[in-house]
Amino acid sequence: MPTAELLCVAATGAFFMTGMVTGVWKYARIRGSADAQAPVYVDIAHRTSLMYAFSTLVLLEFVRLSPLPDLANLLAAGIPILFFAAAIGSYVIHGWLGDTDNQLRRPHRLGTRTLPAPLISGFMIALVIGEIGGFAVLLVAVLAKLAAAP
Repeated sequence: MPTAELLCVAATGAFFMTGMVTGVWKYARIRGSADAQAPVYVDIAHRTSLMYAFSTLVLLEFVRLSPLPDLANLLAAGIPILFFAAAIGSYVIHGWLGDTDNQLRRPHRLGTRTLPAPLISGFMIALVIGEIGGFAVLLVAVLAKLAAAP
């Protein structure tokens, strides 16, 4: 199996398992809450882990259809996967710390620390470019292959 496909399968499994484990965490927090609500980022970590598990299946299918070499597919799928993992990680951290209900609200909090706004803005710009750009490479490659097919 090509490396790009292995990465997609491994990421799918990791994200799906994270979704199931954070679901247990979410349920435990709901049960222990007076208002039967989990903290915002516990809920977000749970839902996005599941969402990104299925998103990596989409990446896997495009990698399988792509005519690009494995290294190009690995980069095109790996960059979005890296940002998916970073997003989930940040949600888990905020859920664990209970430090915010909106990580993009200024001042940007991480526990008792304040993060510089340019760091958050830079990360978000890189995320947008990485996720959209990586998938765009796969999409264009697959569409070009389909257009060239008899």
